[in-house]
Amino acid sequence: MKIIEKQTLDQERALYGSKNLLVKDCVFDGPADGESALKECQKIEVEGCFWNLRYPFWHDHGLKIKDTELTQMCRAALWYSDHIEITGTKMHGIKALRECSDVVIKNCDIISPEFGWSVRGIQMEDTRAESEYFMMRSENLHFKNVEFKGKYSFQYIKNAVFENCNFDTKDAFWHAENVTVKNSVVKGEYLAWYSDGLTLENCKIIGTQPLCYCKNLKLIHCEMIDTDLAFEKSKVEAEVTTPVISIKNPKEGYIKVPQVGEIIMDDETAKGKVIINEPCRKCSNAACA
Repeated sequence: MKIIEKQTLDQERALYGSKNLLVKDCVFDGPADGESALKECQKIEVEGCFWNLRYPFWHDHGLKIKDTELTQMCRAALWYSDHIEITGTKMHGIKALRECSDVVIKNCDIISPEFGWSVRGIQMEDTRAESEYFMMRSENLHFKNVEFKGKYSFQYIKNAVFENCNFDTKDAFWHAENVTVKNSVVKGEYLAWYSDGLTLENCKIIGTQPLCYCKNLKLIHCEMIDTDLAFEKSKVEAEVTTPVISIKNPKEGYIKVPQVGEIIMDDETAKGKVIINEPCRKCSNAACA
């Protein structure tokens, strides 16, 4: 493997078409303001580098990025690439990941509007992210220990599992299909409208008007905090362990809940049942009822 080390590179397509290359402790910045430094490359490793120029990794096959900083000026950093591993890296440019496949991200810090669109196969672990329209239209996702803050996340995604995550977001999981969320906190407004095949297990759901217009919705041993007008027009099977402010017109199925402030059934097509579980006399837990 060829090694390029401790260099400053700012020219257009500085390392275009490279193969079997290690780029270590280099700076991609300077007056030439060149783009597309590592475009159309294969089997590239990047370690300890600083990137302040645009479009560095396009159409790459086999890419490892470690302990590297992609600044706010490093926009649209990874597009149309596959077999990517990113660890210990800051991705702070807009549109940092798009139209890629077979991606692994660990221990990273992401501040990137429009991150992760149309990605096919991504694992993300022990990572913090801020974004808008995060992971839109992506498929085959597996997230563990991810903390996310932003708006309009996970819309139109398919085939995903989220474990031990904390999401502070709005309009999450709209139109999502075949998604499982376990042992996680999901805070925000209008959660998962129009989703199909969403399962939430041992989760804490916080915010107004969640889980409306859903199909094949399941809640297993979940808490719901500050939730009102929930489950409108949804086909649902839910076991909720905390009181709910209000439930409105569930279309089909049932919602088991220890207490509900208001049940609104003013639509003749709403056939879902709200079942009030009295707390267990031994432990005061509605889930035992």
